[in-house]
Parts: sequence; C-alpha cells; structure tokens
Amino acid sequence: MGNADLAFTDMEGPRRVPIPPARPFLDTFQANLKETFFPDDPFRQFKNERGSRKVLSAFQYFLPVLEWAPKYTFNLFKSDLIAGITIASLAIPQGISYAKLANLPPILGLYSSFVPPLVYAMMGSSKDLAVGTVAVASLLIASMLGKEVSAAENPGLYLKLAFTATFFAGVFQSALGLLRLGFIVDFLSHATIVGFMGGAATVVCLQQLKGMLGLQHFTSSTDLISVMESIFTQTHQWRWESVVLGSSFLFFLLLTRYLSKRNPKFFWVSAAAPLTSVVLASILVYLTHAENHGVQVIGYLKKGINPLSVTSLDFSPPYIMVSLKAGIITGIIALAEGIAVGRSFAMFKNYHIDGNKEMIAFGMMNIVGSLTSCYLTTGPFSRSAVNYNAGCKTAMSNVVMAIAVMITLLFLTPLFHYTPLVVLSAIIMSAMLGLIDYEAAIHLWHVDKIDFCVCLGAYFGVVFGSVEIGLIVAVAISILRVLLFVARPRTTVLGNIPNSMIYRRVDQYPIAQCIPGIFILHIDAPIYFANASYLRERISRWIDDEEEALKTTGRTSLQYVILDLGAVGSIDTSGISMLEDLKKSLDRRSLQLVLANPGSEIMKKLDNSKVLEGIGHEWIFLTVAEAVSACNFMLHTEKQTDSNGTRDNLV
Repeated sequence: MGNADLAFTDMEGPRRVPIPPARPFLDTFQANLKETFFPDDPFRQFKNERGSRKVLSAFQYFLPVLEWAPKYTFNLFKSDLIAGITIASLAIPQGISYAKLANLPPILGLYSSFVPPLVYAMMGSSKDLAVGTVAVASLLIASMLGKEVSAAENPGLYLKLAFTATFFAGVFQSALGLLRLGFIVDFLSHATIVGFMGGAATVVCLQQLKGMLGLQHFTSSTDLISVMESIFTQTHQWRWESVVLGSSFLFFLLLTRYLSKRNPKFFWVSAAAPLTSVVLASILVYLTHAENHGVQVIGYLKKGINPLSVTSLDFSPPYIMVSLKAGIITGIIALAEGIAVGRSFAMFKNYHIDGNKEMIAFGMMNIVGSLTSCYLTTGPFSRSAVNYNAGCKTAMSNVVMAIAVMITLLFLTPLFHYTPLVVLSAIIMSAMLGLIDYEAAIHLWHVDKIDFCVCLGAYFGVVFGSVEIGLIVAVAISILRVLLFVARPRTTVLGNIPNSMIYRRVDQYPIAQCIPGIFILHIDAPIYFANASYLRERISRWIDDEEEALKTTGRTSLQYVILDLGAVGSIDTSGISMLEDLKKSLDRRSLQLVLANPGSEIMKKLDNSKVLEGIGHEWIFLTVAEAVSACNFMLHTEKQTDSNGTRDNLV
C-alpha cells in the first residue's frame, strides 16, 4: 500500500467538510463592506472611549497635531529647526523653478511653500514628509491647461484655471480619503509609477533646454519629436552665454548630489546647492549685467505673503471641464507620489501612516492653497529625503520651512530680481535626472517582464505622446493585466512528493509523482463569470490530454478528477454553473468529480444551489491527501471485487 493510502487507513474515514451556518444577509453585507472600505479599522481607537475623551480622539484622528503637540519638547524642536531651515534652502529655489515650469508667476512657487505646509503640519500623519510643489504636477498643469489657454497671451485666465484645477484636485483627494476609496490609487502600480516618473522627468529635462539654450520661443508640445524640432530649427538663436552658465551650474549641482550620495553625512551639501547656485548666479549676473547680453532673469517679485484668491476660482463654462480634468489627473499623480514617499520613510522609522488620512490632509492643503494663491502641492521625494536626512522628528519641520519662506516673502524677494532663468532650468534638470530610475527598470526586467512592459509603455507614452497619454497607456496596461489574471486563471497539475502526504505542482517539483487512475488539478483564482467558461474548457482539455497520455503509455485509465479549491476564495453563480456542467460532463465520461479544500463561501453556495447534492457530500474532502486516499481506497476495493468475481467464474 502506498503513501497515498495512509491518511485513509489510519483513521475511520475522511473528515467531512462542514457547511457554514447561515448568516443574515445584512450581517454578511456589513462585514464585506467593512473589509472593503475599512480594512484598517480606523474606529478601533474610539471603542473604549467615552464622552469628552471620544470627542478628543475624533479631533486627534483628523488633526494629528493635537496628539503630538502636547508631548512636544525642546529637544525635538532643535532637530526640527535644523531640518526646517535645511529644506527651506531647497524649497525656495525649487518653488520658483517649478512655478516657471507650470507657466505660472515665480512668486506662486513661494506662496505654495508657505500655506500648504502649515495645513499639512496640522492634518498630516507623516513625520518626514516635506510639502511643496513638484515638477511632474507642474508639467501636467502646463500641458493640460496650455492646450486650452495660452499662459503668454491670456495670463489672467490661465492663472484662474490653475487655482480652479488645484481646488478640484483638493476636493477630489479629500473625497477619496473621506469615502475610503484610496484603493483607486493602487491601480498606479510600482512599474507604472517608475515608467511614468521617468518619462515625465525626461520630458521636463527636454523642456528645460529652452532656458539652457536661451531661446525666446519654444513649442508648447511636450513630446520628444516636437521639442527636438523646436530646438534644431532655432540653432541660430542659441545663446552661448546661457549654455555656458547653465552647463556650469548643472555640473555643480550634479557634483554635489554625487558627493552627498557617496557620503550621506554631507547631505546638506546637496540640499544647499540649489540656493547656493541661485545666490552665485544672481551675483554674477548683477556684476556683469548679463541680462543685457541675452541672459534672461526672473525680474520683479512682489513682496508680501499670499493674497487671497477666492474670487479667482472660475467655475463657469467652457473652462470648468478643463480645470476639472486637470485637477483629477494631477490630484491622482500627487496622491500616488506623496503617499508612496510618506510610506517609504515611515517604514524606515518603523511607524504607520494612514493612507486615507493622508488623502484628506493633501486635499485640505490644496483646497486651502487654492484660496490663498497656491497651486498643486504634495510631498516630493527630494525635499522629503533632505528632511529625513536632516534629522526631522515631527511635522514641525514643515512649520519652520513655512516661516523661513514667509520671511523670504516679506523681506527677501527683491534679491531674486537678477536670478537667471537658466539656473532655474539647471536646478530642475538636476532634480529630474534623479527621477529616471533605470536601475528599477532593469530590476523589473529581471523579475517580471510584463511589469517591465508596463513601465516601458508608460515611459514611451509620455516621451513620444504626452503626459496624459503615458498615464492612460500605463493604467490601461495595468488594468488589462488584472483582467487577464481574472479571466485566465492559472490551473496546474499536482503530484505527490514521495514519502509524504504533500501534493505540489509537477512542473515545479520534478520528483512529484502522479497517482494512477487519479488526476489532480489546482485552480489558482476565484471563479467568476469572467473565467467560468475558460475554466470549463481548460479543465476538459487537461483531462483530454491526460487520457491520451495514459492510452499512449498503457497505464491505468483515469477514473477520478480532483479539483483543489484551496486558492478559490470566492465563487459566483456562473462558477457554480460551471461546476455543475463539469460534473455532468465527467459523468458522461464515467469519471468521478472530487473537490478538495473548498472554502466556506463555496460550500454555502454549493449547498444553496443544490449542486452539492449532485456532486455528493461524500466526494468533498478537507485536503487533497484525504481525497486521494479515498479515491485509492475505492480503486483497491474495485480491483478486489473484480478479482474475486473472476475467481468465482473460474470455479
């Protein structure tokens, strides 16, 4: 007797798979709803609280500052002070640069580094995230709004649409958080983000060639062909002064980044490099009067803190749909980047951030920002990395940065008058080159070729099409992959590992042995209407192939088909019909259908649909090993009966 018989002979019989007790529909629906929208159980902290304590806990949930501020100490403030000043030195030149990238007045970059960080400090749950504008969102705003309104010809309307798009982005982000719909952002997979960010960084770098070459006119398109055409049809307008100045500072910025990576203790060198470049370039232009020799400068920047922009929001047609579309797309991208960055640094420091709370915080800071002359903000990686390396302890570092920016707005903006645009281009290019993560793309190629194709689709879609096309291509490929996983689930043949009761895939374990007369199939996904027909055909094809192989080799004919349903977490009515049809098909071929390890939902639906009676409860087993033992026992019994009958006939 083989190993497969042991489980059956060592006990009175196989253990029956029970049918779970019936639950009221409302209880089941409530449990599924909670698991879908509240998997993190956000209300657990209120369970044991009463009265005023429960109200305080609710305020602390939406305003985390009320939780950490009472425990704040001077030692924590010293660390946050250093970190805040450090990121302010990066935020000021980056803010001006990214505002120019969005075709907005440079002062808006400083406004956006003042109010939103204050809002996030009160509502955000990350200790390390440094809030500010980002290049990709800035490019998206310029690309999507620029198709409808020219920033050069109608700057007033363009500015209104930028504020309105920021408002819609904030409303959309807050709604996702309040409605617990954060899983929507998960459709932007890691491969999608790597390709999209790399493509966007490439496009941003190409756009900065306008400033690096000192060109006055440039294409509004972002695709590679249009940009190259615009550059090489204006070779007679290239300014050697801009090329030399921009290349020198780009080399300086890349050198400081390289040194900081080689020795993380000198992170401040890279953090201070952009502001140092702005100061040195401004002094150089002022002393040499380079603005009179083709070097473009920022010019006048208005002093004072953010003016209100409530009246600048434009909800009138025909531009409201443009603002809405730009707001939703930039809002999703900003959420994906900000939450990914926040979770990364939270993992380093071993604390947890709530994704839905972060969405609410991002949404509120963009809503408030849109009312105070700010455009879209999130948590950029470069600024957050500097914040982390500078030793920040709480979100107070954002407050320190905001105060530093406020001082700049009140007193220091005239100093940026002579800052050359070419230096801002160099700052943007140095930041963007770090977003082209070719190492991650190579890793995707080695680990998962399909993910690599998703990454390439996003990258080439952005570079040769537009930012929107790249995003659509990447998300479409990702969703198509999910649909293929659902519609074409994997089915594999199982065999017995010698001298054990373990059954594993025969294509993975060469030593796994098939059991004579028994065919074991493992279904590796839920059974839905989308894959029921495919599974019916695929299982039939598996059985046809197995019977042909048995006839060729002359081995024992097939009598039992075991389906391992351990990985089938759920099933719908189409799946139940598929099992019923499969049972009838096998009966016509004199084969017995056997089920192993079905879950509670499957057992309940089989029982309710009466399919369980057709299959027979006696042919449903707890494990594959028990199913094989029962089938082997029946095979041996039949053989003994046949041999006894033959002996009696001879007598």
